[in-house]
Amino acid sequence: MIVLIPAYEPDHQLTVLVRNLQDADPWLTIVIVDDGSGPGYQDTFDDAARLGCHVLRYPVNGGKGHALKSGFAFIGAEFPGHDVVCADSDGQHAVADILAVADRVRKVTGAMVLGCRNFSGDVPARSRFGNTVTRGLFRLATGQRIMDTQTGLRGYRADMLPWLMTVRGQRYEYELNLLLEAKQAGYGIDSVEIATVYLDHNSGSHFRPVADSLRIYAPLLKFLGSSLSAFVVDLVMFLLLSALTDSLLLAVVGARLVSATVNFMVNRRLVFEHGRDTSLRAAATGYVALVLVLLSANYAAMWTLTSLAIPDLLAKLVTEMTLLGISYAVQQRFLFARKAPAAVETHIPALVRAQFQHSLAGKSGHQSPKRFRSNR
Repeated sequence: MIVLIPAYEPDHQLTVLVRNLQDADPWLTIVIVDDGSGPGYQDTFDDAARLGCHVLRYPVNGGKGHALKSGFAFIGAEFPGHDVVCADSDGQHAVADILAVADRVRKVTGAMVLGCRNFSGDVPARSRFGNTVTRGLFRLATGQRIMDTQTGLRGYRADMLPWLMTVRGQRYEYELNLLLEAKQAGYGIDSVEIATVYLDHNSGSHFRPVADSLRIYAPLLKFLGSSLSAFVVDLVMFLLLSALTDSLLLAVVGARLVSATVNFMVNRRLVFEHGRDTSLRAAATGYVALVLVLLSANYAAMWTLTSLAIPDLLAKLVTEMTLLGISYAVQQRFLFARKAPAAVETHIPALVRAQFQHSLAGKSGHQSPKRFRSNR
C-alpha cells in the first residue's frame, strides 16, 4: 500500500503526519508531491525525504489534481500493482482513518473508497455549506447519495491508476470529476466513516472559495445554465402557442420541440465534455427518446396541476423543476457518457523523475527509502 500526499506550502503537520504513519506501520511507503511550494518550504520537504519519503517536486504550482496525477504516474511506474491511499498534508486525516481506508481498499473490488466525515461538532461554516451544496448537486447529477463529496482521503486499487490519470481536471475539481465519472468507467463508490477534524478552523487550507468552487461546480452550472436557457425558450413558446391556438396539448408539444432542439445542440457541444464522443445520430436518437418520455410526463403533470385550478405559469414552473434532475442524470450517465478510454501508458514526467533522482542523490545524510514490502 502506498500513501500519496499532495502538498502545497505545508506546515509542520506534514512531518508530524509522516512520523505518525511510520510509527503505526514502519513498512508503509509514502510519496509526497511538492506542488510548487517554493524555496521557503524546502526544509519541510527535506525533512520528509530524510524520513524516507519519496518526494516529487514541481517548480510551479499546478493544482491538486495535477499533483495527484503526477503521484499516480510515479507510483504506477515505480510500484506497479500496488494500491494507493491519498491523504491531505494539513493534519486533518487521522492515521487511524488513513489505515482504515487502506484496509477497506484491500477488501473491495471495482470501487474507490472514500473516507467520509459526518460533519459533527465545530465545523467551519464555509466547509459545512460547501459540502452540503456539492452533495446535493452531486445527487442531482448522478442519483447517488454520498455523505462527503469533498473528502481528500480516498483509496484506489492498483488497476484504477490508468483511469485516474485520464480524468480531466488539474485543481480541486479533479476529485469531484472522479466521482462524476466513476460509474461510467465501471467503478463503484464505497466509504468509511472518519473523524471530522479542522485544525485552527481550517486555516491551513489553500481552497479559494470563489475560484475553486466555480471550477468544482462548472459541469453542473453549465447544465443548469443550458436548462435555464431552454426553459426560457420553452416558456416563451408555450405562452405564445397558448395564446394563438388555445390548445394545451399543442402548446406543450410545440414549445418542447423548439426548446429541446436548442437544448440538445448546446448540451452536446458545450455542456458535456464527452458529448461528441457519441455520433450525432446515436445521440439524437437517444435524446428524442428522452424528450418523448419527459414530454409525456410533462403533459401529464401539467394536466393534473391545471385540473386542480393551479395557474398555467405556476404549473409550468413546478413541472419543469421536477423533471430537471431526471433530465440531467440521464444525459450525464447515458446520452453523453464518456466512452471507455484506450489503455494509458503509465509514465513519470521527465522533470519529476530528474528532480526525484536529484533529491535522492544530493541530500547529505539522506536515508534511503525503506525497502518496499508488498502488503496490498
